[in-house]
Amino acid sequence: MLERIREGSQGPWAMAIIVLIVLSFVFAGVSSYVSSSGVTAAAEVNGEEISQQDVERAYQSQRARLEAQFGESIGALFSDENYLRDFRLNVLDRLIADTLVLQKAEELGLRVSDKQIREAIVQMPEFQTAGTFDNERYLMLLRQNGFQPASFSNYMRQQMTREQLARAVSASDFALPTEVTLANALQQQTRNAEYLIVDSAPFASEVELSDEEVNTFYEANLAQFDTQEKVNIAYVILSVDDLKGDVTVSDEEVEQYYTENNLLYKTAEERRVSHIIIEFGDDEAAAKAKAEALVAELANGADFATLAQENSDDTFTAENGGDLDFITAGMMDEAFDDAAFSLAQVGDVSDVVETEFGYHIIKLTDIKPEEVTPLAEVSEEIRNQLATDKATDRFYSLQNDMANLAFEVPDTLEDVAGVANKPVKETGLVSAQLVPAPLNVPAVTSRVFDPAFIEEGLNSDLIELDDDTIAFVRIAEHEPQRTQSLDEVRTRILAQLRAEKAQQAAADWATNVVEQIKAGETPSLELGDVTLSWESKEALTRTSGELPRALVETLFTLGNAAPDNIDIAELGSGDVGIVKVTGINQPEALSEEDSAALAQQIATASAQTGYQAFIDSLRNAADVKINL
Repeated sequence: MLERIREGSQGPWAMAIIVLIVLSFVFAGVSSYVSSSGVTAAAEVNGEEISQQDVERAYQSQRARLEAQFGESIGALFSDENYLRDFRLNVLDRLIADTLVLQKAEELGLRVSDKQIREAIVQMPEFQTAGTFDNERYLMLLRQNGFQPASFSNYMRQQMTREQLARAVSASDFALPTEVTLANALQQQTRNAEYLIVDSAPFASEVELSDEEVNTFYEANLAQFDTQEKVNIAYVILSVDDLKGDVTVSDEEVEQYYTENNLLYKTAEERRVSHIIIEFGDDEAAAKAKAEALVAELANGADFATLAQENSDDTFTAENGGDLDFITAGMMDEAFDDAAFSLAQVGDVSDVVETEFGYHIIKLTDIKPEEVTPLAEVSEEIRNQLATDKATDRFYSLQNDMANLAFEVPDTLEDVAGVANKPVKETGLVSAQLVPAPLNVPAVTSRVFDPAFIEEGLNSDLIELDDDTIAFVRIAEHEPQRTQSLDEVRTRILAQLRAEKAQQAAADWATNVVEQIKAGETPSLELGDVTLSWESKEALTRTSGELPRALVETLFTLGNAAPDNIDIAELGSGDVGIVKVTGINQPEALSEEDSAALAQQIATASAQTGYQAFIDSLRNAADVKINL
């Protein structure tokens, strides 16, 4: 098929199609192919838009949290289109819920003060160094996430306003003392029991099965006898790490890299500055005049910190005399940077500096000079980096050659493997769920189980397993899915039916024993050559592993008095159990501390259910439009 495509791409019809495509770009314009439909909002909630940018930011934030928690393994999930679509929809649903809650909070008149926002920011661990608020870290993280201080404060205001309402809804839940007592009694209660395990094996010899029963079971359960499609994957894998051992890095190369990239090994000059900002407001001229008046006061000996506290519109830094902590070049607005780094001496104050945020007055309060790390301290790091770079260059060169050969010689991987001096390996016949690592990624599994790829029987194109690893695959052997014939599975059906009938016979025998006990009789416990005897256990909990799970579950459904204190349970092993309650042990009364903890658990569970119901009610009453 690939050869036919290659031949067809050079024919007259192909050239005609290319000409038509080019002409369509000329007359319609390239923008008609790449521009969007004009829909910029991902959703509208009661007329309020949630932008695509908001969704993308929330998506990237949530994905980063997952990758930090689970590592690179989460990347395989995000390469699955279905998972990615569902993940994005969940992110959008959360943004819709947040918008609904904020709208309701504003409708109720809930507010958050500037002081509350400042206190919350100072307490956030993300902005702290050694337990203390770090203004430099604060500004750096804001820039990395696309925030300015003012926009972040607004973001925090919205978050805290939503939290106010969420707390108001959730805080109304509580647990009554009787609920706590009952919950403790149910959770911590233990039971004493007598039990019998009735082996089903003695009944199996008496089971008779007809061909009709086997045929009926087979026809009714055909899905049980479907085999899974399997493929034997031939593959070649190449990674950057495979090539690192083949490269060398000389001392001269290390020294040259250090010289050419000396900026990497310099700690930039840092300057600690304070500022006063007068925002433009409605009267920009008045704002500028006020800033110039403050410069004049400073020139006459006024205290900068005092003027900042009394006049700066940056209320967050004003409390600290306008202190912005240490900054490096490029951290702030360009005009602000130029002014701050042109001040010659500690204590110097700038003239009025205009930025997009308003008029600034800047004071230099400290300088950390530039520092250079010696070559000896970073030589090994540079050597490793150069080795990786060389291996990476070789990696990309080889992968291009391998990709060309995979296309030009499509019916074998031997030539592809020979380019990189790698072996061609095979997985053996595997189903989609059992593809071995490192091939067990959606990019591979979706390809090797694609009917068209299997039918072609040709090499795949290059498949990226991760940023530094590639693979080429082909199908060496294919075993299609099919339904096994009755002859193939007859033995299996006979065994399953015999086990089921044996367990049912054991259950009938056990039921007869239970009925005699309920009638006040003493049943015979002889089973073939064996006489069963009752065994006992005390203080069994709901999660006890001392008895089979089904027997424990049955035990905790029974009453304490005859005839409701005995029953049978069919066990997962194929046997049958008889269990009888001989005593119920109530737990001790909880201490005040434990009682409070349990009450909190009950209230929290109730609050979560209630808050979700609150969100659902808001959404049901809202006008929500989603633009997929």
